Amino acid sequence: MDENLPSKDRSLIPLGEGAQRIWDDLPNELREKMSSTLDQLPGDMKGWRRLIDRAVDHVRLVVGRKRIVAIVGPINAGKSTLYNHFVRSKTERARVSAVPGTTREAQQADAGIFMVVDTPGADVKKDIAAEERLKALRAAMQADVLVVIFDASHGVLPPQQELFDNLRELGKPMVVGLNKIDLVRREVGEVVNRAAVALNIPSEEIVPLSALTGKGVEKILTSVASLEPEIVAALGAALPEYRGDLCQVVIARAASTAAVIAMTPLPFLDFIPLVAVQTAMVMTIARIHAYKITLSRARELIATFGLGFLGRTLFHELSKLGGPPGWMVAAAVAAGTTTAMGYAAATWFERGERLQSEALRRISRRVSEQLVGRLRSLGSRRRRKSVIREQVTDTLSDFAQQNRSSE
Repeated sequence: MDENLPSKDRSLIPLGEGAQRIWDDLPNELREKMSSTLDQLPGDMKGWRRLIDRAVDHVRLVVGRKRIVAIVGPINAGKSTLYNHFVRSKTERARVSAVPGTTREAQQADAGIFMVVDTPGADVKKDIAAEERLKALRAAMQADVLVVIFDASHGVLPPQQELFDNLRELGKPMVVGLNKIDLVRREVGEVVNRAAVALNIPSEEIVPLSALTGKGVEKILTSVASLEPEIVAALGAALPEYRGDLCQVVIARAASTAAVIAMTPLPFLDFIPLVAVQTAMVMTIARIHAYKITLSRARELIATFGLGFLGRTLFHELSKLGGPPGWMVAAAVAAGTTTAMGYAAATWFERGERLQSEALRRISRRVSEQLVGRLRSLGSRRRRKSVIREQVTDTLSDFAQQNRSSE
């Protein structure tokens, strides 16, 4: 689950002079709140897309007009490939080709938390390329934030240095990316340092990335967000919903695994792998909420909620309901108690509150009973693991929907 976990400390986010001024001008309390939000942003594009889905309405309320982010840089630096990572609608994606100069016109699309503009190569002044350069510079002038992309495999050449100086003169908040880092055979740090010297900026202000593989693209997003406090505020407002979405995925995965484990003919809840699954779930939920806990602490937390006794009690109670097969009850109760543990952990790390025993019993029973009902409708024959996982996932989806409806 690392890809969905919070991002790095804000001190690692490349901040240029303009960005630093923005942060320095914020009141201390607001700056601390914004910094805390940035610390919790996702660690890759999959997580970012989940968060952006949740943040769109908040951006509309907090920001009003969406900021315009223009991707500018030399010809064939990978601007369109990066642009396509940000675009939400597939129909608005840019055409990508190995042929230099594929992008001839600036094009704009919705990236959810901002509008993004792809521009033609802007480092060539001759013939038809001169017109494309003007289009790129015009788009840069109209943008609120610039993402300036260079090609790591070629380095920063004199025409590109001149382009960068021209863009700096616009006085726009700026993020500098060094793309195609996957093609560099030498030490990445050395390549970044050379680019920094050529551009006359600190190497810490350069984001190494590969738009082709997606590596480092999330750091561009985090850096862009750091330039706009309103965007950070909107992302912060969406974080609880985003974390809730992630926790649902983690809980469903753990519950389905627990159900499959419990189908084995061993004493219920004494099977070590089941405890291991629940422990891993608790640790992942903690990390989603930007907490770091040890393996022993996670096990202590599970023991504190007393789900072992609850599971055995529930197993005996459900076994009396018309005689469903033992494997079915065991799978259902394992899924139910694991779900309850997941909800308890999410509540604890999100709000610092402990779920009461009655709430744990209610969650365990409801999930277990619903899953038994689903499995019985398929017949008493033991089902394949894939079928069990599918039924658990559907049961938890229904359970989550019922919870939202009752709130």
